[in-house]
Parts: sequence; C-alpha cells; structure tokens
Amino acid sequence: MNINMEDFDYSKIKNSKLDRLRFGTAGIPIRAHGSKTHEGIAEVRKMGLEAMELEFVHSVNLNPSTAALANKARIENDVVMTAHGSYYINLNAVEKEKLSASVSRILQAAYIAKRAGAWSLVFHAAYYLKDDHKKVYDTVCDALKNITDELKENDNDIWIRPETTGKASQFGDLKEIIKLSQELDQVMPCVDFAHLHARNGGGNNSLNEFRAILTEIEKGLGRKGLDNMHIHMSGINYGDKGERNHLILKESDFRYEELMKSFKEFKLKGVVICESPNIEEDAMLMQKEYEKW
Repeated sequence: MNINMEDFDYSKIKNSKLDRLRFGTAGIPIRAHGSKTHEGIAEVRKMGLEAMELEFVHSVNLNPSTAALANKARIENDVVMTAHGSYYINLNAVEKEKLSASVSRILQAAYIAKRAGAWSLVFHAAYYLKDDHKKVYDTVCDALKNITDELKENDNDIWIRPETTGKASQFGDLKEIIKLSQELDQVMPCVDFAHLHARNGGGNNSLNEFRAILTEIEKGLGRKGLDNMHIHMSGINYGDKGERNHLILKESDFRYEELMKSFKEFKLKGVVICESPNIEEDAMLMQKEYEKW
C-alpha cells in the first residue's frame, strides 16, 4: 500500500508525556461547536480536560496544514491527542477491494493523525461474518502486521488500537485484543468499558468485574499495559445482540463511580475519551469522580 508521504519526517513529532490518566472528549467539545480543530483543543484545556480525540469516523477531515495547526495547539495547551479511524473498516472483508480500502483508511488516518501529534489511533477492526473466530483472528493479525510494518518504514510510531466491541458479531473481545497486542509491535488495546458491558448483556458493571478486566490486561501485557491505556467510556443502551447506542452516563445503568475507583486502584496511565452524547460534561464528571479516590 503506497501512500504519498510528501517526504514528511514523522519521527520529529514528539508525544506528550503520559505520566497520569488524562480525561478528554471524542471530538471538539459541544460548547465549541463550529470551531476549528486547533480551537477545540484550546477549549478542552479551558475546561480543565487534558485530551481530545480526532473524529475521522466518516472521513479524514484534516489536511497537512490543519493537522500542523492542531499539533501546535496540543503542544501549547498540553493536551494529548488521539484519533478514531473510519467506521468503514473490515479487515476480514471477503472482497479484496474492500480489504484494501480498509487498510488504506487506517494508514491515511494514521499519517494525518500523527501529523496532528496524535499518540494513538483506534478503530473497530472487523466483523466475524460467518467465519471461524480463529480464522478471523489470523486474518486481522496479518493485516495489522502489514499496516504496522509500513508505518515503521515511515518512522510513524503512532499506537494502533483495535477496540473492544459492543456486539458479539464484531471481532474484538478483550482476549482477542490482548493477544494481538502480545503478538504485534506498535499494537495495544483500546478498551471500551461500555462496549464490554453491552457485549456481556449487562455484566462487566461492578467494582470486582472492573478489577478483573484490569487484572487480565496486566497479566497479558504487564505493567506496560496499564501504563499505556486508551479507554473509551460512555453510558450505553443495549439489548440481546449487544450495543444499541451511547447514552449520557446518568441516564444509563453504568456504574462509572466504581469504574473510576478501579482506575485509581490500578494506577492507570493514558487517556479516557468520553463518547457520551454530552461529551465534555461526562468527561468532566468522570474526571471529578476519579479525583475523589
């Protein structure tokens, strides 16, 4: 997969220090509606938050110039940047053109995200379709190996983050994501606790269950796993088939207070990105709860 890199030296972009857990928004804060990306980053800092996720879910909506402005803003405001890749990805696609397009979308997002100073790129990796889960795992692993090999060739060290998913039909239970992270360089999990809750039909929603999840990550990836967390959180509506839609935390059954306690107990480092409909309000709510413990 050949991407026009414009002879840009990605190795020169340095990331923020992740010496603690930082909370932020999935996209430009709602109260900054209409703002440019670099203005949204400044608004995040004004609210006392410390992270923001670029939303490339429908398209990569930055170009090299606007990405450079975003990088400047995140340095000036000490905001950690992450990015969410396209919704239109399936690394288990049967059709070669769909698979090629999925790989291309990940790479394009990775290059612009890194240019914006992003530390981490998350995406939903695949669907099982009717295939054996082990076969799907191997297919996804091969595709991610090719992706990370190309990024390395271009000195792009952005973390590639397959996400835990909210439906049993989607590739991405916790064990699969941990195993990918064990086998591949430059790959680590994005742990969406709301997705784990929905995928389990309402489980994964107590302090002991949260502890068990974090213990599984630590057993699989060591302390490095807990010091390198990209977390998604929101309230969630779910049914028999799993995730339906995101909810405001206080309008959901999610025990976010206990989750924040588990984060503090395990001394996590990294980012918590809020995907609730009221992104900044719930991000600040979680941050405030986390700081209580």
